[in-house]
Amino acid sequence: MTAPPAAPGRLWDPGYRLRLIGVVSLVTVVAVEAMAIVTIMPTVEDELGDIYLYGWAFSAFSLGHIVGTIVGGRSADRMPLLVPLMSGLTLFGAGLAVGGVAPSMWVLVAGRTLQGLGGGAVVAVAYVCVGRGFPESLRPGVFAVMSTAWVLPSLISPLAASLVADAFGWRWVFLGLIPVTAAVGVLGVRSLRDLSRPVDHDLVPDQAHVLAVVRLAVGTGLVLAGLSTDSVWLVMLAVAVGGVVALPAFVSLTPPGTLRAARGLPAAVITRGALTFAFFAADSFISLAITDARGSTTTVAAIVLATSSFTWTAGAWIQARRAESWGPSRLVALGGACLAVGLVGYALSLWPAVPLWCWGLASATCGLGMGLAYAPLSLVTLAQADPDRQGEATSSLQMTDMLGNALGAGIGGALVTLGATLGQAEWVALAELFGVAALMAVIVAVLAPRLRAPDRSVVA
Repeated sequence: MTAPPAAPGRLWDPGYRLRLIGVVSLVTVVAVEAMAIVTIMPTVEDELGDIYLYGWAFSAFSLGHIVGTIVGGRSADRMPLLVPLMSGLTLFGAGLAVGGVAPSMWVLVAGRTLQGLGGGAVVAVAYVCVGRGFPESLRPGVFAVMSTAWVLPSLISPLAASLVADAFGWRWVFLGLIPVTAAVGVLGVRSLRDLSRPVDHDLVPDQAHVLAVVRLAVGTGLVLAGLSTDSVWLVMLAVAVGGVVALPAFVSLTPPGTLRAARGLPAAVITRGALTFAFFAADSFISLAITDARGSTTTVAAIVLATSSFTWTAGAWIQARRAESWGPSRLVALGGACLAVGLVGYALSLWPAVPLWCWGLASATCGLGMGLAYAPLSLVTLAQADPDRQGEATSSLQMTDMLGNALGAGIGGALVTLGATLGQAEWVALAELFGVAALMAVIVAVLAPRLRAPDRSVVA
């Protein structure tokens, strides 16, 4: 195993350059796929039908991502990194192939599940590579570059996917990503092979661990299925049953004390879920709010959404420069506060008297908050995890990340559906949604002081 240079050096020094490119390429290929598929899904539904499965094309990816993250991250602790990496890329590519030839929406959903499994494993391995391949002083910069890797896909992928779908058909969006995935696999093998380590048989998951992963996926699926119905009683039943199934599994798959936000690593894991819940609960409904509640255009909505991508990246670079002097706690508290202000701005912008440009201002504030808070939680996780169990810790972090994303969007949809059932004006339900998201952002800021390690001084 080749060790990193003795001195920390700089991020783009020869000793780190290829490794950084490899890690970023893994994140980028998943980002490109996510943005491209979101763009073409209306066209896919027009051909395959079954509109009731439209949401499941995304929920299936989320559930698969959760399982892939846990299995991939923990596998990285017990076997050479290239094994879970290549397994994840293979599943990802297989899912793209299934999606590209899908004769029905059900088959497409199955393909999206495979994509989620593979994508979750790939992202988990990428986080482990950051922990093993870069000294602590350079990790803020690595995460800033990884955040930047999401910006280009958010700008290019939707347009490219639309052009390909118009010229050749939507299936070639799926199929065209297969050679891209293969190229990333080749680059990953070349750039990350020196981070492999011997198998640690003590970390092989037992049957109870495997069952916990399955219970978490099934329970979360029940919750999401319930939230997608228009019956209040079915929502309550599905959420209750799903919670009973998923909650014990979640506890067993996260660091002890996660639910009570115990200081250090557990607080970082639960705070990450609250952060993504707050942001994506609102972000999933921005387009609806601007086009329906305010009567504007999808172009305006696209500009507003792109604004948060830019400021997220700006926030990520600010935290990279200030991580050592400010510390994770201060950055996360500031990020949570910015996010809360931006979410309140969304709610106020529903009022017709408020200029449309205020949506962009609110979006910019939300993106800045995410950029400031997101990466420091990863830094806390890597700094406080046992070096031999970084995959386990980062998989827990990514799992709550995806859970927050999925549950935020699901609960947001439930609030909008409930509002319609009760005969509320659409802006009322959306205002309630933005209010719930803002409250969760406040919780993020409140939890920030608990990121300080109880026994270590390496985390501020």
